[in-house]
Amino acid sequence: MSHSAERSAGANVLIGLSFAFVGVALVVPLALIFSFAFREGVGAYFDAILKPDTLHAIFLTVITAIIVVPINMVVGAALAWLVTRFKFRGQQLLVAIIELPAAVSPIVAGIVYLFLYGNQGLLGPFMQSIGLQIMFTPLAIVLVSLFVTAPYVARELVPLMRQQGTEDEEAALSLGANGWQMFWHVTLPNIRWGLVYGAVLTNARVMGEFGAVSVVSGSIRGQTNTLPLQINLLFNDFNIAGSFAAASTLALIAVITLVLKSMLEAWERR
Repeated sequence: MSHSAERSAGANVLIGLSFAFVGVALVVPLALIFSFAFREGVGAYFDAILKPDTLHAIFLTVITAIIVVPINMVVGAALAWLVTRFKFRGQQLLVAIIELPAAVSPIVAGIVYLFLYGNQGLLGPFMQSIGLQIMFTPLAIVLVSLFVTAPYVARELVPLMRQQGTEDEEAALSLGANGWQMFWHVTLPNIRWGLVYGAVLTNARVMGEFGAVSVVSGSIRGQTNTLPLQINLLFNDFNIAGSFAAASTLALIAVITLVLKSMLEAWERR
């Protein structure tokens, strides 16, 4: 009895510490962001959000996520399928390459793209000769965002698919299903939540990425500023209300993403 009570007391302490940590690390900073954003009133808040440069930054951030997340979902699922369902030479090398973007500093990734596609870079003269500008355009933001978020979906799916094994898929093939039918009706339903989690992580990284994007975008007002860059720009201009209003928008998008994920999970459990 005493041992059980001690465990219960220890569990209560851990739960209390967990809530305290979450409150200090997450809730309090979010509350401060929104309190500073609305400090000058609701009208000033919406005036800051509706500034053309901030609206463009929100639009560019959302469009980048809309492009990058589906691409990485497809590529991540294909890479996870390849790694977990086939044996081939160089398999471990491929796994290491998949993990590489997570180990490279975002600033380094941006510089690599600059040295590759910049005017003085490896492919820069060729790009100029065909009239294609990549650096300091939204295209550069999409490309570098694809790089820094490349591992997230595959990292969620590879351990999941290894744990599940191939029995269900082999059964589908034995019953006459072709490759696409097996994937859509057997593999995809089994990995759908891993795919969703990977997409959520990818979306969060795309929307919050600063280092790599700051290198390749040029931070051009109203053209290549994503929302994190716009927040930094406003803060450096001592526009505190505007920077916190933009930051609250970014936080709100993240919260909406998590709420949608939770709603999907609740719908699935019904």
